[in-house]
Formats: sequence, structure tokens, C-alpha cells
Amino acid sequence: MSENLHTEENPPTGHRFSSRSIRSFVLRQGHMSNAQQRHLDEMMPKIGIPYQSAALDLNATFGRNAPKILEIGFGMGETTAQIAAAHPEIDYLAIDVHTPGVGALCKLIAEQQLSNLRIIQHDAIEVLRDMIADDTLAGMHVFFPDPWRKVRHYKRRLIQAEFLALVAQKLVPGAYLHCATDWENYAEWMLEALSASVLENTADGYAPRPAHRPLTKFENRGLGLGHGVWDLVFTRKS
Repeated sequence: MSENLHTEENPPTGHRFSSRSIRSFVLRQGHMSNAQQRHLDEMMPKIGIPYQSAALDLNATFGRNAPKILEIGFGMGETTAQIAAAHPEIDYLAIDVHTPGVGALCKLIAEQQLSNLRIIQHDAIEVLRDMIADDTLAGMHVFFPDPWRKVRHYKRRLIQAEFLALVAQKLVPGAYLHCATDWENYAEWMLEALSASVLENTADGYAPRPAHRPLTKFENRGLGLGHGVWDLVFTRKS
């Protein structure tokens, strides 16, 4: 889902990210359709949240007091929009850096008139660190992040001890982190890293796919070919 969640040590100029040595994304030009560009231009001033180095008041941002779930890396946004549409009682904050994907999600938000979904186009780690107050989130989704298949690139994977420690600070007691991957080696990596964190596994190893994560067309095709998908759901202890 979020193939754009890569890492690079020297991000292109024009994007004012801080100087972390290793990132969880790489910026690509990508192709912007006319519809994606139009909806990006029209919708981001309404539902886009600029990066800031201070914590957001999420209730004020959404205009109500409701559970808040953050998603890192939404790809082209189909699953994100589907989840938000199915759960109007929950507010969703979606983060990605890939402009065509942001435009595509803006289009879905406009077409489906989703009032419970906001977008931040920025480095997710910086957003989590700087904009999300501790003890705030009811959940986090990290679906199909880039697995960085080569051993020398494992350091670039998003799911690392430092990231999980930060996540745990942002979750309210009892809240969950839900990760999913279709790369077995990364699933094993995730399970090891999560099991070593302060978060608690909700299953004996990998979890059954929770109902809130719909199957994508890509995933259905892969399952039909015998490819595996692994879900991991860990919670912050109450």
C-alpha cells in the first residue's frame, strides 16, 4: 500500500525536512493526473495540515471529540478512504510524502465527502515526534511499508526500536499499533522488533487480519497466487 515509504540519506532540495541521517521514505516525481492535481489544489487548503514543530490540538483540527487514528504511508489512498468511510465515528490522520498519492486521496475525500479524514504531507517521524502529543492516539496503521529487501538496507526499515518507543508514547493506554506486510522477512523483523518493545501482542505471533483492514485488489491477487500477508496488532498496556 505504501510503496513510497522508503529511506534516503540526502533528501532532494525543496523539501524542508530536518537532518535525520536515515529516512523512512524517498521522494519520487511520479505522474500526476489532471484530476489528482485539481483535487490536490482544491482540497489540501481545506483538509491538509501543514507541518509545524508544535503539538496539534486534534479535537480542534477535526472539530469534535472522537478517537483519533494515525496512518503512516497510504499509497494511493483507496484503503484509507474505505476505512474512514466505514467508521465515521473515528477521525483519521493520514501521512504520506508522495504527491500523486496525496492528490488521489484528496479526490476520494471529495467524491465521498469524508469529513473525518485529514492529510499531512510530510516526514511521518517528524510529524509523530513534533505534532502528536503523548497519550493522544487510539490507534496507528502502518500497512505494507517498504520492506527494504537487501540486508544492507535493513537499517532503513521504518519498524525499528526507536520508532516503536516513539509510537508507544503517542498511544493512549489500551490503544493499538497495526502493521501489515506481504514480505515474510519483514514480517519476521516486525514481530521481533515489536516483541522487544514495551507494546503487548494481541495474538500468539501474527494476528488474524482485523475487520477494519479491508483487502485490497493487489492483496487479493497475491493471495490468489499463494502469496502470504502477515498482520501484527500490538497494544499499549493499560
